[in-house]
Amino acid sequence: MEQLSRFARPLAIAALIYLIIILLLIFILDSEPDSFDNSQIARSSANADSELVTGYVTTATLVKVMDTILNKRGGYLSNDILPPGVLMDNIPNWEFGAITQVRDIARAFRNDFSRSQTQSVEDQDLKVADPQFHFDTQSWILPASESEYEAGIQALQRYLTRLSDSNEQDAQFFARADNLKDWLAIVEKRLGSLSQRLSASVGQNRVNIDLQGDSAAEQSTATPANMTVKTPWFEIDDVFYETRGSAWALLHFLKAVEIDFRQVLEKKNALVSLQQIIRELEATQDSVWSPMILNGTGFGFVANHSLVMSSYISSANAAVIDLRNLLEQG
Repeated sequence: MEQLSRFARPLAIAALIYLIIILLLIFILDSEPDSFDNSQIARSSANADSELVTGYVTTATLVKVMDTILNKRGGYLSNDILPPGVLMDNIPNWEFGAITQVRDIARAFRNDFSRSQTQSVEDQDLKVADPQFHFDTQSWILPASESEYEAGIQALQRYLTRLSDSNEQDAQFFARADNLKDWLAIVEKRLGSLSQRLSASVGQNRVNIDLQGDSAAEQSTATPANMTVKTPWFEIDDVFYETRGSAWALLHFLKAVEIDFRQVLEKKNALVSLQQIIRELEATQDSVWSPMILNGTGFGFVANHSLVMSSYISSANAAVIDLRNLLEQG
């Protein structure tokens, strides 16, 4: 018994030191990456004497966003199976939100931005990049998520190299109103979903409007006319940080679009609408000073961070709808 207690003390001390180290690493790694300047990133990746062709900034931004997700402080955490990564959820949810936006715009590159019409041949490098970014975010090995995403980045870089080569005519980027409108339709749905999930943090009684506007519309399974929607308390911070990551990535993409689609936006008198969306998304990236995501009632004594975030996302979503309407006009 005496011999057992002689070993118990050092083991307890070692366990305590290990716990302190893990907690310290969690504190250090629980940090979102800073924003970056789109034009500067594009210029640094281009040749010194070359002109930034249409689409170069948006493509370089997509590469940088994905590279940042993989190589930020602590690296990619979503597929970690050991501490401290396996004990963290804020940054993995942030990563998922950002990757979702990457997936949407990568598909827009493949289906719309790089093609002049529906019958045109899709770009071979974008054909590779698109499915690579849709790989499982939590795969640890055989293959690891990072290796699949790196392959997607390399495919994008090949497309970017060909895009800036005046002798290479196969790689194209078409900055047209219809291309931009189609991608914004996906953005609109993403923001709408995030806004609803955020606002459900306090629980809401909602009227079922699934079939509104079409008297002949049907759905597969009947749902009640009134529904109570509430995000489980243990998922509130997950939704919040997923939204932060999604808004961070989307913010950079829209700033790139402001450069590459500037002539289209000015012709449609829609540049201000885009800038308003950017301003709303910038507000979502303000520092969170609270040590935890609070979930007070709407007008209660304690703040509700989800509702604050939802207000910015809802405003951005409304501005996206307005922008799409302007792009549809002649």
